[in-house]
Amino acid sequence: MKNLFSDKKTIAILTIPSIAIIGFAILAPLVVSFYFSFMEWAGFGAASFVGLENYRQLLLHDATFYRSLFNTFLLMVVTIFLQNPFAFIVAAILTKLKDSLSRTLRTIYFIPATLSLVVVTKLWTNIFNPSYGFLNKLLQNVGFGTVSIAWLSDPRTALGSVIWIMVWQGFGWALLFYFSGLMTVPKELEEAATVDGANKFQLYTKIILPYMIPVIQSVIVIDVISSLKQMEMVYLSTEGGPGDLTQFIAVYLYQKAFRYSEYGYGNAISVIFVILAVVLTVLIQRLFAERSPLSRRKSL
Repeated sequence: MKNLFSDKKTIAILTIPSIAIIGFAILAPLVVSFYFSFMEWAGFGAASFVGLENYRQLLLHDATFYRSLFNTFLLMVVTIFLQNPFAFIVAAILTKLKDSLSRTLRTIYFIPATLSLVVVTKLWTNIFNPSYGFLNKLLQNVGFGTVSIAWLSDPRTALGSVIWIMVWQGFGWALLFYFSGLMTVPKELEEAATVDGANKFQLYTKIILPYMIPVIQSVIVIDVISSLKQMEMVYLSTEGGPGDLTQFIAVYLYQKAFRYSEYGYGNAISVIFVILAVVLTVLIQRLFAERSPLSRRKSL
């Protein structure tokens, strides 16, 4: 077996299937999408070459595109700076509870993540319904009937309501990652820090958080990619409305390509989508690489 895997030709042959799959499933669609982004095409019939016109229109004149970008980055900010710290705190508390209670609470928190996106969206659209929704009924019963509004169609609350649905569904994943990471922190490190006089705050900021950097990095990368590709919940709840207030980049891409038959324009959006995903992922990796204890140790 050792001789088999020391042969470079054998290794090259064994890698061909995986390279072929990657090329067929990832690289080929990217190349095709890049090609059609320079075309004016309805998805059928003849396509005409328009050069950079799709990109010029998209980047210089498309207010809806920038609105979708704003909403996407807002979702990133909410998940990274609000959902993640809360999930980390809850995970830290769960590590200190009895196993049976901790297991029960983890199961409850993770249930939304196991549900279909269609089910989750339908659940919350019913809760937010202005006529028979649970939220408005609750407000009426506690004496706040005048606050009852159409949560998903009112310009004041639509975006916040949609983001809430996404955060509620994704909270369990962040909690699972942080809980698993906290359980891998060596008890010896915590005990040594406690013996040296570190309080709870110092224990987490100086010992546990630096140890958890790879986990935090993974969760943030997942949050960024998830924010960019949010489509089903938005489409099933508001379809980007009212107006374009809840428009997200993935929904806008879909609508341009398949609803309005602007296939070339939709591909231009997809190219920008891929560039944003790659750039943000690389930036996050470099940011955390500089803060990683391992990189600091190498620099010393």
